[in-house]
Amino acid sequence: MTDYLQLAQEIKAWGREAGFADLRITDVDLRHVEAGFEAWLAAGYHGEMAYMAAHGNKRSRPDELVPGTIRVISVRMNYLPENIPDDWRRIEQQHAADTAVISIYARGRDYHKVLRSRLQQLAERIQARIGDFGYRVFTDSAPVMEVALAEKAGLGWKGKHTLLLNREAGSMFFLGEILVDIPLPVDAPMRNHCGQCTSCIEVCPTKAIIAPYEVDARRCISYLTIELHGAIPVELRPLIGNRVYGCDDCQLFCPWNKFAQRASVDDFDVRNGLDSASMISLFAWTEAEFLRNLEGSPIRRIGHERWLRNLAVGLGNAALSLHGDAGLVGALNQRLDHSSAMVREHVQWALAQHGISA
Repeated sequence: MTDYLQLAQEIKAWGREAGFADLRITDVDLRHVEAGFEAWLAAGYHGEMAYMAAHGNKRSRPDELVPGTIRVISVRMNYLPENIPDDWRRIEQQHAADTAVISIYARGRDYHKVLRSRLQQLAERIQARIGDFGYRVFTDSAPVMEVALAEKAGLGWKGKHTLLLNREAGSMFFLGEILVDIPLPVDAPMRNHCGQCTSCIEVCPTKAIIAPYEVDARRCISYLTIELHGAIPVELRPLIGNRVYGCDDCQLFCPWNKFAQRASVDDFDVRNGLDSASMISLFAWTEAEFLRNLEGSPIRRIGHERWLRNLAVGLGNAALSLHGDAGLVGALNQRLDHSSAMVREHVQWALAQHGISA
């Protein structure tokens, strides 16, 4: 007969050995979040992310997504590169106008691959201990309400920016899950510690956090530079600045990220100098160079066309401090005849910011 309390303790130890910063266990009851999620969808705040509404209530009912599921093993993995300076928050707030700002999480290896393989290894270790059991592993790749499950499991609390926060680790971590059919003991949730702080709301460049715990994704820079397939709305372009893939501002200014922890694996170390690369150099990449240089990177998923679209906006916004700069203008002119109408339109807009009509 399996001692499930002992098994849960062993799983947590194995999770740490696999590189996870923490591992907790919860049940599958998320009925308390269903109404709010349905209202968010009804308001259209998910934008083009049709997959958010594609699976009905399965997203909030893990036992319907994977029949037989009665528990969720929820994990978090830190992603700050080991060699990032202690004053990284200040440094990340002060990038030069011609530098491409890429979210910290995306500068290294694709986290989907890193977490999924380690979750699979953990599941197989459990199987070796107890024999065959029902399970599936997930990390930001299926209709799973990761933050809600992680919050209920006690990995942290949902911050006003809707990301998970932890008193010892801030929010600079990834989440993943194993849905299982074994009756493990569950962990207790953590109390919310945001208090009266509204730093994330106040600092958001596009005012995407429309209320505490509610984000209109259609205004979020991460959505605009990653999820949006078409043209970036003209009225939002100046607010994006030089953020060309994602946005970390709501995390950079969150007081709890004073306690953010470094990654225990080297997968998230910076590649291709993406912590300080110039927009001009990245804009010059051919599609073949884009695919080759970003092999194994999460950035690759947006494709070369949207990569150029985002960089064109950044090069245009650089005009605020480098108006008419010959290097910036020359880079933009090189893409004026690009085969993509979307790229050409964004390049023309960018040149107009420098006072040049194409």
